Amino acid sequence: MRLSRSLAPVTAALVLVLALPYDAASLARVPSGHEPAPQPFGASCRTTVRGSHVVAYCHNPYVDTDRIRLHVECAEWWDIDTDSPPADTGPAMTVRLSGRCWKDVRAAWVSHQKVG
Repeated sequence: MRLSRSLAPVTAALVLVLALPYDAASLARVPSGHEPAPQPFGASCRTTVRGSHVVAYCHNPYVDTDRIRLHVECAEWWDIDTDSPPADTGPAMTVRLSGRCWKDVRAAWVSHQKVG
């Protein structure tokens, strides 16, 4: 008697899954006519600010090359904002980018662009 009571929820769940229409049961399938999801892209970057100097280390774990640039926005109106030259980060590469302000840094970020 106990065996049938413990199997009742499992049986009910199985009946509900089998009763679902085919489209609802196969959510992982891509409908015909649509392109598959894009591949992951982009280097992950770690940026540190020490005084007026900014350093970013970017590692690309993906197959596609990522063209990265470091952008530094300075706090003072008279201090010139800077952008680093682009650096191509290939698969499994780590790149170091640096920049600085004369006085204080307001913000720093890295931009990404897919190559090819």
